[in-house]
Amino acid sequence: MKDSAPTLRFMGAAGVVTGSRFLLTVNGARTLIDCGLFQGLKQLRLRNWDAFPIAPAAIDRVMLTHAHLDHSGYLPALCRDGYRGKIVATGATHALCRILLPDSGRLQEEEAAYANRKGYSKHAPARALYTEDDALKALAQFEPIAHGSPFEASDGLRVSFRYAGHILGSASLLVECDGPKRRRVLFSGDLGRPSHPILIPPSPAPEADVIVAESTYGDRRHDDAASVKLFGETIARVAGRGGVIVIPSFAVDRTEVVLFHLRELIREGRVPPIPVYVDSPMALATLKIYQREIASGCPEIRKGVTPDDLDPGDLHEIRSVDESIALNFAQGPMIIISASGMATGGRVLHHLAARLGDERNAVILVGYQAEGTRGRKLLDGEPAIKMLGRYVGVRAQIVNVPGFSVHSDQAETLAWLRTAPRAPEVCYVVHGDPAAAQALRDAIVRELRWTAVVPRHLEQVRID
Repeated sequence: MKDSAPTLRFMGAAGVVTGSRFLLTVNGARTLIDCGLFQGLKQLRLRNWDAFPIAPAAIDRVMLTHAHLDHSGYLPALCRDGYRGKIVATGATHALCRILLPDSGRLQEEEAAYANRKGYSKHAPARALYTEDDALKALAQFEPIAHGSPFEASDGLRVSFRYAGHILGSASLLVECDGPKRRRVLFSGDLGRPSHPILIPPSPAPEADVIVAESTYGDRRHDDAASVKLFGETIARVAGRGGVIVIPSFAVDRTEVVLFHLRELIREGRVPPIPVYVDSPMALATLKIYQREIASGCPEIRKGVTPDDLDPGDLHEIRSVDESIALNFAQGPMIIISASGMATGGRVLHHLAARLGDERNAVILVGYQAEGTRGRKLLDGEPAIKMLGRYVGVRAQIVNVPGFSVHSDQAETLAWLRTAPRAPEVCYVVHGDPAAAQALRDAIVRELRWTAVVPRHLEQVRID
């Protein structure tokens, strides 16, 4: 007989930034909030290969906060291994997952094949976590839902999606549970920023008994003006000496934010009008979705933003492998924007391998760099980076522009929590490195006088 007490289990993103997976069990039914990949350190990535903590077939439904792979990227494996229920998400999240998930599977297949050809994998043979076909099959289980529309489950559970302002389609989820004692659980998802140049700010936090809050930047504050200034000055300086600027960029939203700021800087004369190459079919497909939603008057988009705001002028779309290879022999000045944002894989590795050894060039990091990733190693100043089976010396300038992040910082997260009509009984702080999560937890206790806890990986708590 199943325990009637509702529980919450932290199956990912507890004490780490990635792998968002939260299991809510109410009236015997199991709802998985997010189903993401672990990224970063090898010991974290290896968790992706472990058996899922519960049998996928035992899960009744999946709810997604947004499309980023650390929140959605394990879905193809979950569905392949037995999950047969619905995957409920906003329409834009569904549209983005239709791009991201097959691309993730295809990339894993390509990287495994490349490793086998070059012989640098310790596994014989190297294999993909899941395939493009696995991802396409998982997409058939999606059920799109609009922001603000409650999803009514038959087991006394309702979920409403609220604007999170992080990427297009992102949502905070309010889960209302019926029972002897009605409970309201709020999952922040990845919380966006009030200053996002394209998206509207996050919706205020509703009343909740339990809040699960992200803490990616829980130990710092963004300086937008300084970041934009540094971004522009770096590009102008490198362009002036004929160099190449490589920008590892997340394909969803970060590429759009980079293009937005580039256009503004060029229009203001702070950056010269040099060629900009977007070398990522996934980023280009996402860009089309953003431009389409902007043109259609999507309510997630800030008033006054137009599709032209994402075109810096001399924009080139690189789609084929041959075009991507040719870029590595082109002379600067130019800008190459390519995925992935933490340099964990994809075409950006080839661009870094080709450009890191030249001191005329620069690499601009425009997002969070998880521990153990190549992006983090570049940020930490390592003199040589291993990629594609060999070490590459780092002579190019490495520049960090954290203000381009679309994660809320500590002050912005606290401001969002303050919008809650009353204090929750407990706030669980997740989705952050240990120092960031602890810093946000301490700030919540100190400034809001709430009970706040950083949960452990696989910890389970009662929420009745």
